[in-house]
Amino acid sequence: MTQNPAPSGTPSGVQFPATADDDAGELDGLWDVVVVGAGPAGSSAAHAAAATGGDGLRVLLLDKAAPPRYKTCGGGIIGPSRDALPPGFQLPLKDRVHAITFTLDGRLQRTRRSKRMLFGLVNRDEFDQRLVQHAEKAGAVLVTGVTVTGVQQNDEEGVTLTTQDGRTVRARCVVGADGSAGRIGAHVGVAFDQVDLGLEAEIPVPPSVAKDWEGRVLLDWGSLTGSYGWVFPKGDSLTVGVIAARGQGAETRAYLKEFISRLGLSGFKPSIESGHLTRCRADDSPLAKGRVLVAGDAAGLLEPWTREGISYALRSGRLAGESAARLSQAADATDVRRQALNYSFAIKADLGVEMRIGRKLMTAFERRPRAFHVAAIALRPAWRAFARVTQGHTTFAGLARSHGLGRQTIDLLTRS
Repeated sequence: MTQNPAPSGTPSGVQFPATADDDAGELDGLWDVVVVGAGPAGSSAAHAAAATGGDGLRVLLLDKAAPPRYKTCGGGIIGPSRDALPPGFQLPLKDRVHAITFTLDGRLQRTRRSKRMLFGLVNRDEFDQRLVQHAEKAGAVLVTGVTVTGVQQNDEEGVTLTTQDGRTVRARCVVGADGSAGRIGAHVGVAFDQVDLGLEAEIPVPPSVAKDWEGRVLLDWGSLTGSYGWVFPKGDSLTVGVIAARGQGAETRAYLKEFISRLGLSGFKPSIESGHLTRCRADDSPLAKGRVLVAGDAAGLLEPWTREGISYALRSGRLAGESAARLSQAADATDVRRQALNYSFAIKADLGVEMRIGRKLMTAFERRPRAFHVAAIALRPAWRAFARVTQGHTTFAGLARSHGLGRQTIDLLTRS
């Protein structure tokens, strides 16, 4: 097995395995970049930092749990996600989606089809583990069983992280990708203006049922304000979930139960039932503080209408890793501020614009879900715009900037 370089400050010749155990002193020394959290954002950041900095840059990837691990997530890989993956990455696809069935709280069903694949479906445990492996191949060192509980930084000395078991980790730059409830985002001061509850069940089904869903997903615009449900086929199982605004826990659970029953799936026992909160950042929320950057869920980067977060995690993680590699080599406090501002500007100019369009769509969807449903099932320009976004030909922001039917569709849906 190829060994990764030891961090600066360790004795010459000391080598670390790609995945170290918890009691080997593997956190000692000064690291150039430490990434906290090994989900899509963190692994992408670690890969980008290691690839940008080359052999001389020492990158540490920390996580509290070793991969693979289950993650509550539909696992839809749309075009922007695919395009942000590391070079040579092979998607562990469970299905390829060519059709979407739309319903309005179970009514007015219609299926739209595309000759070209709309998006792919993965299990997050396999997908996340493969991203970690690519980060390791690029030169990052993975250490698991580590929970970061404290952050201190100094422009001259860098950043010191403290862990739950009392150890410290020193870095020239830190990327926080430890989720929206993580310690790094709190240190930076990330604030959220939209919080939703997602509930999900992994339901094993017999081959006859799996065949009926092959290549097709279902999206149901729910009766709760701003809610929707989904069915994503993954071979011999279906991922079935719903999402709605936080504060409606009982109603959201009832929606999921009724949704599963309506689909005729109540007779199959779920292998996993889980839930999670999605949090979207406030528009003026910080993305950096000194030598600390945040990416993915830790930064609240999420599409507000669909709550799609994988593409935001991959894209922001890559930008954070590239910026962290440069920031770790900053000559002085002025250069630190410059690199942090460059990262913030890059996020706001791209993902920030998309999120603002997503907020407009969400506000309109909360008021008029039926109009969105009619647009999806009956208006060809709306369907084409939706398909082009999922396939990666454009984004919501790209549609809004265009002068074609895509922009007209967004204008129509978001009109007061």
